[in-house]
Amino acid sequence: MATDANISVNNKINIDVFLELAHKASSCILDVRSPGEYAQGHVPGAINLPLLNNEERHNVGLTYKVQGQDAAIKKGFDLVGNKFAAKLSEAQRIANGRPVIVYCWRGGMRSQIMQWILSLGGLDTRFIDGGYKGFRRFLLEQFSQRTKYMVLDGPTGTGKTDLLFFLKKNGEYILDLEGAANHKGSAFGGINRGAQPTQEHFENLLGFELSKIPNDRSVWIENESRLIGSCRVPDLIFNRIQNAPIVEVTRPIEQRVSRILEEYGNFSKEILIEKTKSVSRRMGPEVNKVAVELLEQNNMTAWVEMLLAYYDKSYNHSLQKHADTRKLSVEYAEITDENKLLQQLLTFALNE
Repeated sequence: MATDANISVNNKINIDVFLELAHKASSCILDVRSPGEYAQGHVPGAINLPLLNNEERHNVGLTYKVQGQDAAIKKGFDLVGNKFAAKLSEAQRIANGRPVIVYCWRGGMRSQIMQWILSLGGLDTRFIDGGYKGFRRFLLEQFSQRTKYMVLDGPTGTGKTDLLFFLKKNGEYILDLEGAANHKGSAFGGINRGAQPTQEHFENLLGFELSKIPNDRSVWIENESRLIGSCRVPDLIFNRIQNAPIVEVTRPIEQRVSRILEEYGNFSKEILIEKTKSVSRRMGPEVNKVAVELLEQNNMTAWVEMLLAYYDKSYNHSLQKHADTRKLSVEYAEITDENKLLQQLLTFALNE
């Protein structure tokens, strides 16, 4: 293998071909980098089958720095040569008959070795020219190429996310920032949702979704703060949101309260108190103290109403910054004809 560096040349695919295959989800994508590299960020949907684990990768890198490339290659083979059969068996199990695409950092030695092993084992295997580095560069370019966003805005509890997925169900393209961030945006948005992705992987998820969307189509997106939990909305997306046409979603206050209680009311009182206290500085200590007391008294409706007064104040302040932005107002609770709603939204987008 080491003496025949061109053995895999005809099995390279470029980023465009890879994305076409990845969007169809008909291939098994294997990330052959170390677990640490994978955890930092990876191709969405890829499964980690590392050629070298974290320690082994460190040792090979150290050998390269001290002794050079030839010594590093030999060190790598010493570490993984006896694992080839196990790697093949695991890949066969994961692929389950599907074609396989592998990638490493730059489409170099690790990709080619794994492609060689799997091909010898009977798997239809390709590797990505340019590797993860090339893939990520392509994804980040998606943020600057997108020209038309349509923004769903409105106070907390009005149903913006429901409207976003209504549009998706009807064939429109969306970018789900909260879904990618695994967080709903507010101080309470991370409750029972598990870990958030790294910033790098958050960007990968967004770029991968954008890569599926034709450049001449509108992208529907919710208005968000710069930070969604620990994830920062990329500047190129955030800045476009600030200048995009807005569909303002409204809903009567009693329905907003009911929706929020349905979503958060069953969480433990201790968690809700902790999260309420986390916004004390922004709410004001005295107001926040009252909100916590309402929770302790199990007066959930009054607690939500107090929180909404705080969030609405913040929303109205934000709205003033976009006073000149083109807007369409939708009273979501009064929608009885979904086809009429869809036509209204699409006509608004078409005229922008």
